[in-house]
Formats: sequence, C-alpha cells, structure tokens
Amino acid sequence: MEARFLGIAELTDVPVVAVVVDVMRAYTVAAWAFARGAERVVLAESLEDALALKARHPAWVTLKDGSPAPGFDLVNSPALLRSTDLSGRTVVQKTTAGTVGALAVKDASLVLCASFVVAEATAGLLRERACERVTFVVTECGRAEEDLACAQYIARRAGGDAVDADPYLRRAGASRSADELRQGVREGSTPEDVALCLELDRFPFAMAAAVEDSLMVLRQVTLTDSPSA
Repeated sequence: MEARFLGIAELTDVPVVAVVVDVMRAYTVAAWAFARGAERVVLAESLEDALALKARHPAWVTLKDGSPAPGFDLVNSPALLRSTDLSGRTVVQKTTAGTVGALAVKDASLVLCASFVVAEATAGLLRERACERVTFVVTECGRAEEDLACAQYIARRAGGDAVDADPYLRRAGASRSADELRQGVREGSTPEDVALCLELDRFPFAMAAAVEDSLMVLRQVTLTDSPSA
C-alpha cells in the first residue's frame, strides 16, 4: 500500500481513499459516541450549521470544541462524554480540525475517520478493501505529532507489518496537544482525555463518512459490512 501524509491545506486533489486522523480529540470522541449508542455522527461545517440542525431536529445532540455554549449539549471530551447515554441518537459534531478534515475530502470514494482507539479496525478495513493508495489527512495543520504518529501506525498495520505500537503512542503522549490537555489549557476538556485518546484499539469498529442528504455522516463500520468505494 502506498501512503501519503498531508495536512488539510496540502490537499490538491481528491483522493480515492482518505483516512482523516484526529487523535486529540474529535475521532476519539466520535468513537466513544458510537460506543455509547449513537446511531450516526453528522459532521457540521460550522457552529451556525450545527445550531441550525439542532433547531430543525431538537432530539439531535450537538457537540463542539471549547467551553459549553448555548445550543450545544456536549463538549469535545471523551472523558466528559463517556457516561452519556446516546442510544439511537444522532450526534452533530463540529471541531476545529477533525470535522474540517473530513469535509475537505468528502468527494473521496472512501473516507475513514480514525484515532488510536479504532486503529486496528481502520487498518483491517484498508486491508480488506485492498486499498493501493491511501491519503492520510493529518488534520491539525499537518503538524500534530499525535495525528502523524497514529497515521503512520495505521499505514504500517494496513500494509500487513507487525508493528510495536509503543513508540507511536509515546510520540502521541509527548505531543503539544497532550501537554495542553494535561495542563488544562484547552477549554471543554479534562486531563483524563489524554489517557482515553491513547487507548489503543479500545473499540472493534472503524468509522466511515459519506454524504447523505447533503450532510457528511459518520457511521461505525465492521469488517463484514464495509461500504463500497
């Protein structure tokens, strides 16, 4: 498998297969939302769009980066979300980097959203689909060490290599984002988020995004019901 690793601003073409990586915290949070029973996650283009969707669908659950705000039910924190019952709910997520990355490649034939908690399932789906060329979108300016480490780990596993995950997890744990979460610099988060974001293969599913009725919708995917590219 040929892999390339690009920041959002470096995308100059529409990839056939894209894996959008946001470890801290968007796609760790999305995975937890599915684990807590969410049916789907709608990736909103803006805070205003998220609020408009909430206004049209009051039962939907809205989630954003930063501190709590009127109209939003949750913040982008796995620790603060993991006790929430989301059974059968639609979650609307808007974050600074993760959702932006997925929307940037929405025309790709296959879009997967990933973090360490779904790393092996993501790699397994790429292997199952025999993907020959994969673009990994490292969402936070293309320089987030935790996202690059996760992307490189998934790429090696997708290629069938036996890989020691510890060096990749250490890189992620020593990243600027991890330090900011530990220090409480980022509003709407807790230091406990770091450990949750570094739980390798916590969940057995991958996450695939596709346009449905003009919305970019993320759903959990197992290796037996993967979408067609």
